[in-house]
Amino acid sequence: MKPHHWPWTFLFFSLIGALLAFAGIAAFAGLFQGSHPLLADPMAGWGLMVSAVACFLTGAFPLVLRRLAEREGA
Repeated sequence: MKPHHWPWTFLFFSLIGALLAFAGIAAFAGLFQGSHPLLADPMAGWGLMVSAVACFLTGAFPLVLRRLAEREGA
């Protein structure tokens, strides 16, 4: 049986998505109030969270393609 490997693009975009999600949570908590005016805006947390979801979905696409290829026997 062939071992399953994670696509490097899945790992990369999942890591970036996790970092963006943590930054979004920190922005919602108000931890960036004194660091930069753009991050102090209340909508900064939403922007970071939407970007995190976009990165997770971007990373999931090559993972799904890999799983479909493995199912087909390629």
